[in-house]
Amino acid sequence: MNEIISKLIDFIDLHKGEEDKKKVLENIISNISFRGSNLWILACAIVIASVGLNVNSTAVIIGAMLISPLMGPIVGAGFGLGMYDFELVKKSIKNLLIATVVSLIVSTFYFYISPFKEVQSELLARTSPNIYDVLIAFFGGLVGVIAVTRVEKGNPIPGVAIATALMPPLCTAGYGLATGNYLFFGGALYLYTINCVFICIATFIIVKFLKYPITKQIDIKHQKQVKQGITVLLLIMIAPSVYFAYRLFDEKKYVQRTENFIETEFPQKDFTLIYKKTDYNSTPKIIELAFLSKKFSALEIKNFNQKLKEYNLLNTQLLIKQDTFDLKNDILNTIGHYKKSGVDKDQLIEDLQKKISNFKANNTKVSQEVSILFPEIKPIAITQYTSKDKTIPVLLYKSKMPINSKSQEKLIIWLKQRLEKDSVEVYRQ
Repeated sequence: MNEIISKLIDFIDLHKGEEDKKKVLENIISNISFRGSNLWILACAIVIASVGLNVNSTAVIIGAMLISPLMGPIVGAGFGLGMYDFELVKKSIKNLLIATVVSLIVSTFYFYISPFKEVQSELLARTSPNIYDVLIAFFGGLVGVIAVTRVEKGNPIPGVAIATALMPPLCTAGYGLATGNYLFFGGALYLYTINCVFICIATFIIVKFLKYPITKQIDIKHQKQVKQGITVLLLIMIAPSVYFAYRLFDEKKYVQRTENFIETEFPQKDFTLIYKKTDYNSTPKIIELAFLSKKFSALEIKNFNQKLKEYNLLNTQLLIKQDTFDLKNDILNTIGHYKKSGVDKDQLIEDLQKKISNFKANNTKVSQEVSILFPEIKPIAITQYTSKDKTIPVLLYKSKMPINSKSQEKLIIWLKQRLEKDSVEVYRQ
């Protein structure tokens, strides 16, 4: 048994393949400073990442993360804490602050002068950090530090740069400053801080585990103060992210219960659902539905609202929109316009034929384009409804599995641009 345990310990021993500690420290210290070329590389990486976020290109954002030198001072701070080298900690934090300020200035300037300021899905993804971002930063930091302490560096370092994603949150914070959206700024900066802190903590743990020499001997009291400071910082970072993660989990469970309610009470064979919207953050929560032809009485709607409790949809109100319309409304408006202007009926008929033809052709073309860009879904119909005197297009589609939120956000953004509308809704039948 002892032999098995000994072999197991030898098998997972981190000291195997370890680089000379002096060489590792030399490399760490050389990558801390942001002067000259490092500063230019950082500025260029920020511009590339900002362009990627602006055009919603994941590939471009990944490229920016790979060339970013931001990891240097964060890892340096972790090494400084682990070795009680407070000069190294100060130098690392100073350079990290310089890099952060430069990044914010460059990204803010880019988004300020950019003519395209639409909120893309890649931007939205960096505004609401949660506990999963903490786990990614921590374990990504562990992998990164283990890699830099090896003789053979291997492939992990580029992967760590992508996984921990330091660039995009900074650029998103710059977007928030440029557009005056301080919720975006705060959320993105919080995500960036989470990444920095937990990469630093992961570095500290590995440095202590690998027993790097202590630069400055300090008494037990000061060692406890360092550990207490780290603990407090961890709690400050983790507490909000746990809350956001809980909200995300609760929202997903709520959406699942909502789907179950709709599928059970409004089976597709009897009802054609053309519009669906859930507002989880309102008080009370709201479920809005609209159907192609079915009309409900006030009593029926009241009964459906009472059934919500059976599906554990508490503090929720069901609203069924019954003022939906499509091309016929446009035609009626056109007839009214021609009656007022006194245009002859032949001209009216010709214009109505064009309107119908254009409507069908445009919808067919958009559906074909959707099928090409998003092959996982099959468009059924494009209709529209009114809300507060606004015409909102609705795309109804079929798919084997619901598309993920990221793909749906991309689809909505594309449809807004394609249909030249401020609002678009997308729903699965």
